Amino acid sequence: MSYSENKIRELEEKAKIIRRHIIKMLTIAGSGHPGGSLSAADIMTCLYFSKMRHNPKDPKWQDRDRFIMSKGHACPVVYACLAESGYFPVDELWTLRKIGSRLQGHPDMVKTPGVEMSTGSLGQGLAVGNGMALAARLDRKNYRVYVMLGDGEIEEGEVWEAAMAAAHYKLDNVCAILDHNGLQIDGPNKEVMNPEPLEEKWRAFGWNVINIDGHNIGEILRALDEAETVKGKPTIIIAKTIKGKGVSFMENVVDFHGKAPTPEEGERALKELE
Repeated sequence: MSYSENKIRELEEKAKIIRRHIIKMLTIAGSGHPGGSLSAADIMTCLYFSKMRHNPKDPKWQDRDRFIMSKGHACPVVYACLAESGYFPVDELWTLRKIGSRLQGHPDMVKTPGVEMSTGSLGQGLAVGNGMALAARLDRKNYRVYVMLGDGEIEEGEVWEAAMAAAHYKLDNVCAILDHNGLQIDGPNKEVMNPEPLEEKWRAFGWNVINIDGHNIGEILRALDEAETVKGKPTIIIAKTIKGKGVSFMENVVDFHGKAPTPEEGERALKELE
């Protein structure tokens, strides 16, 4: 499918709104994870506002597509997309990480409408996504399951067990997306636990692999469309991204993996995102 310039511009503007929400909620909370939330914002915008079938008025609609944020610490970008979609009021975003809030520091499928899986223990999301995809097959449903993985997360063995299982069961309704920003909490992935060669690894596990620029809306949309046409095997989209994307002083700075902006930094970041 080709997408009009107007559609792409519309999604770029939406992604900017999502980034502003991320900065504002983390600044108010005084804690959280901006880097990996900002790097995923363009992909998440394409999923929630273009690709996925979902219904904010009926979060448990049986035919909805499922999304799992396996790197659960990036939940601010999920909450921003859910609020903008209408699952709950935007003003509720400013309760992030507060006692009694539905928006905890990691996603809670019991409390938060639109959250499919409680994540945060890294490595579990793809295995759960496989289970949802198998359920779709048993129930003769045609929904798709999208799972976002983090760079540091794919050092977990459970991810590769799940990758092997998805290929074995030919789960072509599973689409994993790697937010490949090259940094994790302790530093560059290549220094902590080198994941390369990524493409060859996933292909060896029986997956269809698509490489994209994770900040190019057109490329993201085309990759999601292509994944839907692949039959007999799961697809992973390896999206090259920039940690902290959109805020100059956060981009590629590992400290902002899990450090919220100060009020002054938050104000500066919001000005950059105007």
